[in-house]
Amino acid sequence: MLKLGVPSKGRLMEKTFQWFGNRGVTLRKSGSEREYAGAVEGIDGVELVLLSAGEIPRELAAGRIQMGVTGSDLVREKLVNWEKTVREVAPLGFGGADLIIAVPQAWVDVDTLDDLDAAAAAFRARHGHRLRIATKYHRLVRDFLKQAGVADYALIDSQGATEGTVKNETAEAIADITSTGETLRANGLKILSDGMIHASQATLFRTSRRDWSTEQRRTFKALEARLGL
Repeated sequence: MLKLGVPSKGRLMEKTFQWFGNRGVTLRKSGSEREYAGAVEGIDGVELVLLSAGEIPRELAAGRIQMGVTGSDLVREKLVNWEKTVREVAPLGFGGADLIIAVPQAWVDVDTLDDLDAAAAAFRARHGHRLRIATKYHRLVRDFLKQAGVADYALIDSQGATEGTVKNETAEAIADITSTGETLRANGLKILSDGMIHASQATLFRTSRRDWSTEQRRTFKALEARLGL
């Protein structure tokens, strides 16, 4: 069987079910809402595996599932050299959000990454410690800031309500996902003009591992054809 990983709840699950359904492949949960079993109709040889969106990159990399739907940001954050581990099959056109760098609106002289680098150096000279950036996307943010030449900062882990960390004085800036920017503005934050790290969306991926059975390869080709990919 070819195993297809799909987010187990919420809007991502609903939109994924709808995307496949519109292409003649029905995905559905089996039993109660608390169960994580599923069924696939419209094509033979595919098993539905319901997981959290954050688990899907790991399961793809390990080869425990052959295909999976998750955010492109999660794949890039969780997998080192992700291009060698998984392959994009198709962007799905929903779940869009931007991973960005945001700073206080009161920082009127900070609009670009170069400005942030200067502010970080001044902050360290004044306070004796590095400027703190709250995020849960450590790999993506670190790589992005390194390429931009930003130094003298420290990443602070934040797994929720990241926009509030500046008001709560646990960070000076943030790197987080946003779709409309309303929550950022409500918390007195602004996005740097060149602070876009990654434009994320729900994406169908396949593992790059080569240990597929002949049956799995045949099913994958049939699924691609059915989905019009």
